[in-house]
Amino acid sequence: MSIFSTLEGVSSTVFSNIFIQLPYPEGDLSGQTVIVTGSNQGLGFEASRHLLRLGVEKLIMAVRNLKKGEAARQELLQSTSREESSVEVWPLDMDSYVSVKSFASRAAALPRLDVLLANAGLIANTFTVSEEDERTITVNVVSTFLLVALLVPKLQESASKFNITPRITIPNSALHYIASLEQLDPQNEGGIFESLNNKEATNMAGRYPLSKLLVLFGVRAFADQFAQSKAPLVIINTPNPSFCKSQLARETDNVGLRVGEKLLARSTEMGSRALVHAVMADEKSNGQYLTNCHIHSPSCIVTNGKGVLIQEAFFKELVTKLEKIAPGVTSAQSSSLGLSRKNQDV
Repeated sequence: MSIFSTLEGVSSTVFSNIFIQLPYPEGDLSGQTVIVTGSNQGLGFEASRHLLRLGVEKLIMAVRNLKKGEAARQELLQSTSREESSVEVWPLDMDSYVSVKSFASRAAALPRLDVLLANAGLIANTFTVSEEDERTITVNVVSTFLLVALLVPKLQESASKFNITPRITIPNSALHYIASLEQLDPQNEGGIFESLNNKEATNMAGRYPLSKLLVLFGVRAFADQFAQSKAPLVIINTPNPSFCKSQLARETDNVGLRVGEKLLARSTEMGSRALVHAVMADEKSNGQYLTNCHIHSPSCIVTNGKGVLIQEAFFKELVTKLEKIAPGVTSAQSSSLGLSRKNQDV
């Protein structure tokens, strides 16, 4: 990482949290069906409250714990005075590929799908393997894009049937500015994912920023593919809600993080406004990193020549991995996903 990227990430967060109030979400989402993962607490919960207030016809709360999800559902219904039928709680464990595939199969039977707000994520303190990768990478990156790929056909079907432009929103972080590129070198033996799974070479303190950098690469790559596809456009973007009070760091014992949260963090409700803005953003937001409800330049790590090469290599590996997890998700549905032959021939 460069000192300039680090300074930009830190300064933008401090400035945003002290001086900028995000606009209160306004608009009309009547008739829409929206999925929000990780919606029983934190940013996902507050974003869900806004979405219901704006008239979403059906909110699917995708949660790991159904009991906690149902409690959150009741609180949302009470605070928004919406009817019982407007909110459903479905099980989704981003630690499990089987769970992700089962959830997507159920979602495919929905009458329509307008929005996927893929909010679920974690910061892990220790190196543990989930499925075939380090857990942060599995949850924040692989399972997230697996869910995206599995739901794209439904989103595009809805686009054609209801004349809409569906959205996929994956929250990001200014911490991507400080991510190390050491394990992302395409020349590393075995490739990027194998390098990320090298426990001895992994600094877990930097793993969450790295996962958000990979999300940026993935969003930009998917956006390129969607734009090239002949299928109806699906907008995919990645907003930064900035440093917020939430349950994201529930698994870490980082004292500095907890102190910083008390002193500097935005309220969860304030941060959720950035997610709702992204969900409602126009085509200009496709493939973009958003900060303070505006398109913002990501780290130069993302946009420079080296970043372009890393993105290409990462996306090729990701497509291969997704095809292995769910055979046919990319090759058989390539016309829907818009995946180019270059990205399939890996």
